[in-house]
Amino acid sequence: MPMSLIPFHRGLISAAIVFCFGYAGWEFTGYARGQGGGFPLIGVVFVALGIGLSYYLARLNRFLGYDSRKPDDR
Repeated sequence: MPMSLIPFHRGLISAAIVFCFGYAGWEFTGYARGQGGGFPLIGVVFVALGIGLSYYLARLNRFLGYDSRKPDDR
């Protein structure tokens, strides 16, 4: 039985989501402490990336061509 890389892929995507939101939080914290002007823009970009990756992870089966809906039995 061949091994599937889908669980590994899910783990990497999950790690990327945690990184994106964590880095965004770090950027916003830096801005709140007055450490520069570019921090809020970078934070917003990483929040958007985290949301995009979350959407991708939630719909990974659809992106891979697996559809969880069963066809009608008509």
